[in-house]
Amino acid sequence: EDEGNEDAIGGGDARARGEILHALLDAFAATPEPDWPRIAKAIAPQGADAEIVSEATAVVRAPDLGHIFGPTSLGEVDICAPLTELGGAHLSGRIDRLVVEPDRVLAVDFKSNRHVPRRPEDTPEGILRQLGGYRAALVQIWPDRNVELAVLWTRTAQLMPIPHDLAAAALARGAALDQDPIAS
Repeated sequence: EDEGNEDAIGGGDARARGEILHALLDAFAATPEPDWPRIAKAIAPQGADAEIVSEATAVVRAPDLGHIFGPTSLGEVDICAPLTELGGAHLSGRIDRLVVEPDRVLAVDFKSNRHVPRRPEDTPEGILRQLGGYRAALVQIWPDRNVELAVLWTRTAQLMPIPHDLAAAALARGAALDQDPIAS
């Protein structure tokens, strides 16, 4: 999704475009490729924008992203947990793709932004904060596994690992703003 980011691509409604793209990615990952045209028509009954379908197809076909859509992954995973990092407030969200392996867990967030940062440090603060919250919650569920974070930039079919300290710092900055009565 591209919530809070005016840099989202596509004409008109970036949120609607992001929702269609997410739905296509999940559906394509779960079905054989010959069925993709039928699925695209079902997800976007007025005819899926060719650019969106092409973007989703390129992502799911990308050989280096196969593990994101493989048998150890889950799509659209709801998560809710109290976070000490937020003073006990609950995080409630949906992880776009969760890869669960015996020694690690990888939380992947899909972003369809027009501008793809070159470095994790250039990732928009809201995305980093979101990933920091996901990691804090996932560590509670899987304390014995390495919890990793990444953004899948759909425009370029690029998986960008996000260092957990970068995401944790963004989460902490957000929590400090929420507690500061002047920062309204």
